[in-house]
Amino acid sequence: MEKTSLLKVLADAGLGSRRQLAGAIREGKVTVDGQVITGFNSPVDISRSRICLNGIWVKCCAEPRIYLVLNKPAGVLSTTADEPNRTTVMRFVPAPYRDYKLFPAGRLDKDTTGLVLLTNDGEAAYRLTHPRFEHEKEYIARLDQKLDTGDAGRLERGVLLDDGLTYPARVKDWGRGGDNRYSIVIHEGRKHIVRRMLAHLGYKVVALKRVRLANITLGELGEGQVRELTRKEFEELSC
Repeated sequence: MEKTSLLKVLADAGLGSRRQLAGAIREGKVTVDGQVITGFNSPVDISRSRICLNGIWVKCCAEPRIYLVLNKPAGVLSTTADEPNRTTVMRFVPAPYRDYKLFPAGRLDKDTTGLVLLTNDGEAAYRLTHPRFEHEKEYIARLDQKLDTGDAGRLERGVLLDDGLTYPARVKDWGRGGDNRYSIVIHEGRKHIVRRMLAHLGYKVVALKRVRLANITLGELGEGQVRELTRKEFEELSC
């Protein structure tokens, strides 16, 4: 029988992102036929092997792949965890999709609004968020002051932060009537990277919204609203 890597089997089962599942394997939380397996690429035969995550049998049969675009409001956590008295992105999943094991592909910090993709497709989430694929992320940042031309140039050349030089960004004025809004396009996913780049240059981010992730755009989707990924978006993303 054809065998598949353990990490791919878990991702295909919709149990989380590849990063989360790789961590579970590394921590010894996955067993195959009763044996703890810590190798991501360990081959398994899903037709014969009994795979368990945290002691719970993994159902390996395929289920429909779901791709939902959410316009995340401020104050919402990008996690599947049931946080006491805190709102997560899962609260906005429409009823017909709640039986699927959806999770956010990548994260936005609590105070950042905008586009989050919710899916049960671990492989797609990996392709969308891993730095090696260099998918662009576009943000609209409203600053406390006008962005100096020289500072815009520094963002476009890269800014040296405490964890290394940032990749060059693309920056353009997005404001109407001098409201200090700018489009900032990046393709790396370091934590709070946009806010940190701007803070390094002396700017405070008043509001930050992600409006594009790869070829997926937020469009006119209202805050808290959800839509399915279009066939065209999925096909372009899969190329």
